[in-house]
Amino acid sequence: MTHPQITRRSFMQTGVAMSVVAGSAQALAAETQEALTDAQKVAPKSQSGLGPRLTMHAIDTFHGTPGAGMKCILSLLEGETYKPMKSFVTAGNGRTDEPVLAEAELKAGQYELELDLKAYFDAKGVFLPENPFLTQVPVRFVVRDVTRRYHLPILFTPWGYSYYRGS
Repeated sequence: MTHPQITRRSFMQTGVAMSVVAGSAQALAAETQEALTDAQKVAPKSQSGLGPRLTMHAIDTFHGTPGAGMKCILSLLEGETYKPMKSFVTAGNGRTDEPVLAEAELKAGQYELELDLKAYFDAKGVFLPENPFLTQVPVRFVVRDVTRRYHLPILFTPWGYSYYRGS
């Protein structure tokens, strides 16, 4: 099998072509944003009128499914210790049936949401070539404005996880 020879010239031409493609993508994104109506730029109707709340969504990227049946413990930092507030198990869609915290339950402070990945993957019968790398995963975040809605999507596998503030 022969591979094409990459010359400096062909490499530079490719870079110029990619710059044009990237510039076109940025222009298209800007045009798309301008084309949105005012109604499309606000939160979905399903969210309108809802008060302050904390919601979460567990997403099992190992299986490509919602993280159904994930055991979780939510704690609030008091002094130097996280004090458990509530525990719950995610529903079939990887979310909770009700907000994790709503209205007056949502306090300003530092929170930790602990996910029991070991129990989750054990319940699924996942065979791992060695002991699980992640067992209990702490997701730490801060609530500053208790008048807002906070959504916490969490993507996870037996070897890693990521989370962000969603919408």
